[in-house]
Order: sequence, then structure tokens, then C-alpha cells
Amino acid sequence: MADKKLEQLRRLKAEAQAGGGEKRIASQHNQGKLTARERLAILFDEGSFVEMDVFVHHRSTNFDMADTYAPGDGVVTGYGQVDGRLVFAYAQDFTVLGGSLGEYHANKIVKAQEMALKMGAPIVGLNDSGGARIQEGVASLSGYGKIFYNNTIASGVIPQISVIMGPCAGGAVYSPAITDFIFMVDGTSQMFITGPQVIETVTGEKISAEDLGGARTHNSKSGNAHFIGKDDADTLTKVKTLLSYLPSNNLETAPYVPTSDDPNRLTPMFDGLVPENPNKAYDMYKVIRGIADDGEYMDVAGDFAKNIITCYIRLGGNTVGVVANQPAVAAGCLDIDASDKAARFVRRCDAFNIPLLVLEDVPGFLPGTDQEHGGIIRHGAKLLYAFAEATVPRVTLILRKAYGGAYIAMNNKELGADLVLAWPTAQIAVMGASGAANIVFKNDIKNADDPVAVRTEKIAEYEEKFNNPYRAAELGYVEDVIVPRESRPRLISAFDMLASKRDARPAKKHGDIPL
Repeated sequence: MADKKLEQLRRLKAEAQAGGGEKRIASQHNQGKLTARERLAILFDEGSFVEMDVFVHHRSTNFDMADTYAPGDGVVTGYGQVDGRLVFAYAQDFTVLGGSLGEYHANKIVKAQEMALKMGAPIVGLNDSGGARIQEGVASLSGYGKIFYNNTIASGVIPQISVIMGPCAGGAVYSPAITDFIFMVDGTSQMFITGPQVIETVTGEKISAEDLGGARTHNSKSGNAHFIGKDDADTLTKVKTLLSYLPSNNLETAPYVPTSDDPNRLTPMFDGLVPENPNKAYDMYKVIRGIADDGEYMDVAGDFAKNIITCYIRLGGNTVGVVANQPAVAAGCLDIDASDKAARFVRRCDAFNIPLLVLEDVPGFLPGTDQEHGGIIRHGAKLLYAFAEATVPRVTLILRKAYGGAYIAMNNKELGADLVLAWPTAQIAVMGASGAANIVFKNDIKNADDPVAVRTEKIAEYEEKFNNPYRAAELGYVEDVIVPRESRPRLISAFDMLASKRDARPAKKHGDIPL
């Protein structure tokens, strides 16, 4: 009897492991996609994944569902270790009913979410689904509602990572949208509210699924996705890398990673990095690589709003979130997309106890009617709000331009920066010397016999007074002007000093961020 029971157990588990069967698995592979279990095997440390709810099955009797066998109801859920740390995950199985979400499919995901929240562990969702299971009607929509609710409750408590590894359409896109990070696979994943056929029917516009909602579109144009991988394996490897920069929950700090990179290492190239011509660009990634342990960083939304950089690095083995203007793109101006990108990153770092480093070279907010009519005031306010709200250690290093409202938006002293440092090339003022001279010395220039010569003289006068870091340092807005090559040791020292920082904001239900 015991042998028969064990044989039954083995048979049922083997059926579950087989998913939709050999033919559907082959179809999945022919599309360049791995199966749900193959993906989980890459994500988790070898042999550590433990599956939950293996035998769960739908209870729908509508249409042909009563006679339809769906192993695991089209989703694999469970937990395991990633680099030795507890992580929960769910992987939709496209070989079973197209990975469509029904009542019990959703219940399995909800249970994994709730367990992850209780254990204080990250959760990774591998999305590959045809969407709501039409045969189950409103029960399917109810399932989505439960998932969205749990996404929101867990937000800022545990890291939530969504990986789009196939289609993700309609209401299904909103679970990834609420989570902290979205990964997409180049060429095999799409996200959209309404597909190409619906758009063509309603508007007459013809567009492919890839151009409408592919990985490159969402990483570069919409900003909905943060990372792109060349295939399933590459994407999941990047997920593991991201997890290494994050704590397991909001009560912990990110794991310390030992490094052989000397914390006192100098970077001589920094001394001549900033061009003497204030209108000449340079690449801020050179600064990031020069500061970071072993020159390594992980770009977040690197292909979107390239005029601002948001990335993770390690300084002396500890994770730090970097927000940096990129002078090589749009002169590093802040615009609508850059403000949104940076504000989200700042709030995410603050939620998970990740210190913030701001590398500043900003001439201002991008001018133009498109920006004004698009709501740059509201979007820029998000960045101000995010920095002012943050209680993690915050250090700002001003490399060159720090003008006007953008100077404030990039984490200045009054917005709550703990330390503001500057290179000797820093220019901290309401605006650039050329524009300022036109206003301050307007009458002198207008009434001069040689307006050009007088204007040149007045620009130099303004530069001498304001286009340097020393006036700001005299007033205490800058703690120190440092030798550029000493940036790495000075920043490591600053964050070491700030490690015990304790700060709080007034008690309230929540603020009213200008969304």
C-alpha cells in the first residue's frame, strides 16, 4: 500500500513538472523562451528552490474547463536562496493555458506575496501570460485585484521585482507597474494596455507589438521598464545582481560585499576632468567608475532620460544609490522624464535604507513650451519632495554647475543634505555668469561706449564673485572644497560617519506627493 501511495505521489509530481507537455515546451523553446521551471532554476541557487501548492488546480466548469487539466493552474510558486538569501518567486507557465490568470492561479501568487511579506524577503515575479482567463470571467479579475492590493501593501517593505518574459497585456501590466523594478527580455517580451489590433481598430494606427510595447520601447521611450536582457538567462542573471545591491526588507541594510579596492585610493584623472570651458561636456560615468569599488555600477533605467543617471555602486563594500546629472546629454538639464526617474529612485533608496550620493552638474531645468505644458513644475516638484522626505544619509558633491532651482532640486543643504562637498571647479549661483551679467549689469552694458567690452568685464566680475564654491562655503552651504582626486576616500569617510544617522519626519498618514 505504501509503495502505491509513493508511486501515486511521484506520478502526480511528474505530471506537474511536465507542465503543458512536450509539444508546448518545444514551442516555448522555439520562441527563444525557457519554461517556468527552467527560469526558476537559473534564478535560485542550485537545488534550493522549494515549490509550493504543486497540486493546486482550477475549479472552473465554464465552457470546456471541466475537462481541462491545468498542472499547477499555470503558475509555479515557491521560495529558495539567491546567493544564500531567502527569496520568494512565482513563474507563470505559458505552456499551461497560455499562463492565463484564473482564480486559483491568482491565489497561489497571493499566498507567495503574503509569505514573502511575513518573512521579510524579496519576491520576484516572472510574467509570461496571455492575461485574464476569459473562461473564469470576474473571478479572474478579482484575482488581479488581490495581487495589485498586495503589491501596494508590500511596497517599501520588501523589494518587489517583476520580470516580463513574454506577453503581459491589459490589466496584467499593473502588477509590474506597482513593483519596484521591471526587467524585460529583448525580442520576446511585451507590455501594453491595448494591443496593436485594438489600436488599429480604434485609431487606424498600425504598429507592431514590439514597437508598441517591446523591451527597447519601455526601456528607452516610456520609462516603464528599468532593465533589459538579451535572453532569459541573461535577464535572470541581472536580477540576481540587482538583489545583491538590495536589503531583504525595510528593516535591514543591504549586504556588505568585501572588496580589495583600497578605500583610500586616489583618482588623479579627476583633477583635470572638468573642462575649463563651461559649455563643454564630459562623461559623468567616468566619475562614477572612478569613485565606485572596482569601478562597478548597476545602471537603473539607463536607457531612459539619459540626462540623469541613477545607479547603484558600492563604496567600501556598502551599497550607495547615485543620482547624477549627465553633462554629455542635454547639458545635464533636469526635465520631466529626468525628474520622474530620479524622484522614483530616491524614494526607493530611502524606503530600503540605501544612502544617497548626488553628483551635481546642472545648469537648470530644461526650457521650452513642451516642458512647461507637460507639467515640468509638477514633475520637478516630485524630485524636491523625494529628497526632502528622505531620511537616509545623503551626500552631495558639486562638480561644476549648480544653478537656480535645479541646484536645490539636486539635494542642496536646505533640502536636507547631510554633507555638501564641492570640487574647485564648482559654480554655485542663481544662473550662469553670462545670463546674470545681462540682468545685473543691464544698464552699465546698455549705456557703455563699448557694450561688448563692458559685458565681458562684467561677466568676469560675476564669475569672480559667484562662479566658484568659496562664497557658498563661506556661508556654510558647502562643508568643504576638496581636491578632486581625493573624492573616493572623502566620500567613503562621509558615509562611514553618517552610518549611525537617525532622522524622522512628523507623524502622518502619508504625504501628498505631487503625482
